[in-house]
Order: sequence, then C-alpha cells, then structure tokens
Amino acid sequence: MATTYEDRNWTSADGLSLYYRDYPGPDGYDGPPVLCMHGLTRNSRDFADLAAHIAETRRVIVPEMRGRGQSDYAPDSATYNPLQYVADVEKLLGEQGIDKFIAVGTSMGGLMTMRLAAAKPGRIVAVVMNDIGPEINPAGIDRITGYVGQGRSYPTWVHAARSLGDVHSVAFPDYDLDMWLEMAKRTMIVTQNGRISYDYDMAIAEPFKQPGGAAPANLWAAYEALRDVPMVLVRGELSDLLTPETVEQMAVKNPAMTSVTVPRVGHAPTLDEPEARAAIDALLAKI
Repeated sequence: MATTYEDRNWTSADGLSLYYRDYPGPDGYDGPPVLCMHGLTRNSRDFADLAAHIAETRRVIVPEMRGRGQSDYAPDSATYNPLQYVADVEKLLGEQGIDKFIAVGTSMGGLMTMRLAAAKPGRIVAVVMNDIGPEINPAGIDRITGYVGQGRSYPTWVHAARSLGDVHSVAFPDYDLDMWLEMAKRTMIVTQNGRISYDYDMAIAEPFKQPGGAAPANLWAAYEALRDVPMVLVRGELSDLLTPETVEQMAVKNPAMTSVTVPRVGHAPTLDEPEARAAIDALLAKI
C-alpha cells in the first residue's frame, strides 16, 4: 500500500504555479479522494502524518494555497483571501476530474470546506472540521492578528522552536522543546541567507487584517450545505476560535455530526492526537 506522495503542480486562473502532494493510495483505488486543506500560515507538511496514514486505504491530495510552501507567491496581496483559495482548489478539482471527495479542513481550510460545499452541494461525502465553524470567536482572530505577517527569522532551529513556544504556549501548554522543534520544521524553512523563517508570504497578513478579511461574519448559510453529511468536528479544549456554544449549534444543524475534544490543546489540534485520529478513522470506515 502506498504511503509516499508525488510532488505535483497546477496553475491558477491568474497564472500562479501551485503545489500539491498527491498520495495515490492503494493500487486500483477509484473511490473519492481525501482533500486536506491547511490553515492560514501553514502548508502541506501539517498533514504529513495523517495523510500517510489515510493513504494506506485512500488517495489523499494536500494542496498548498498561494503564498505558502512551494506554491507561488501572488503579486497582488488582495488575492490572499478565502474566495480566491476556493477558486484555486476548484481548478485543481476540475483538472483532476474529481466530483466527489472527503474534505479535511483545519481552520482556514474548514472555512474553505464550507464554501466548497455551498458552491456544489452533495459533492463532499464526508468532512473533518478541525477547530473551526461558521461562527468565529473574535478573541481568536485578535490573537492571530497579533502574530501573522511579522516576518521574524532565527539563526538556529532551537531559536525558532523557542520563539514558537513563546507565542503559542497558551494553546499548547504541554509541549516540550522536541515538540516545538517538530512544529518549527513544519512551519518554517532555511532561507537562502541561512536563517530560518516562516514558510509563507508575509503579505497574506494584509487582507487578513482588513475589516472582515479574516472570515465572513456568518457562514451558517454555507454550513447548511453540509447538513446530513457525515462529519467529525475536532475542537481543542483550550481553543479561543471555536466556542462550545458554536459546537452545539453545529450539531443541531447537522445531525450526522460527531464531535471530539482534544484535551490540553488550543487552536488548532494537529489531528495526530489519539482522540482525533480515532474519530477520523471511525468516520472514514463508514465511507
């Protein structure tokens, strides 16, 4: 069974070369692929462990949005917005002839999932929403606004890891240095000058910080397109972005939803935690 991936690219409507990992899955697999979509400042490495695990039984596609990882940076920072990211992914799906898929969306990737569902109801056959919902707690947006786009760089991986700990220890209070090092290597790269910096275009912060730029004020109408779609909602116990009240409302609007809380973790769980992994495996076993 295949757990390795192919490095592949597609081209956006405005000419950017965008990157994705394609895990082909077992020989002869022709079922709906799993589409994993990352958060605001992240990239395909976020899903490395989960994608390899799922690829034992299914094809997995992990795109990097414009301005992240190996995808081109956009010359116009105004295109760093969820509607454009959805349009880019739609082009990829069209080129690959994918009309049914399973969505895994972390944070911004979950917002994209809801928009993809609303655009063509019925094509998402199952979904994992990771610490995000149609209503976002402003406190979480304020926290993200405080660090996104700052453009810091570090002389060593240990310096980078300790800086991550300084910024995100509230969300991950039990992380040790090795865990922060792992996170640093998922979110940063060694640049041409030898320093370590974040693996995204700092300009993504510009539209994010505009009024309404982080996310639409209300995505409940888009969420309605996922009614009765088998869903796992993963929430970090310490999340400041997704409230327990929103989780309750989401369950009412989608009776096919189950939720799991990852203890001692904030925004956002890695989806490698035992609680999250077990819930995802149970969901996929039904499809």
